[in-house]
Amino acid sequence: MTTATVRDLRTKFPKVRHLIETKGEVIVTERGEPRFLLRPYQAKSPRKAPAVDFYKRVVARMPKMLTEKQSRAIDELNRGER
Repeated sequence: MTTATVRDLRTKFPKVRHLIETKGEVIVTERGEPRFLLRPYQAKSPRKAPAVDFYKRVVARMPKMLTEKQSRAIDELNRGER
């Protein structure tokens, strides 16, 4: 494993960068103790959201249609007395 000091990061960063690119990882030491691990950044691929069936969602939320019998009962209630 390749190491570099904090001072190397400040004064010789291009060399440390080259080490990271060639070796893959560099341990950064501070006062002789390993403190940090530097490695190249790898972007994660964006996750695709599952496809949503909007029509199915709308139908599920729609009220159920009235039967003919229920419709006539409502009409009779609305007519009132004549």
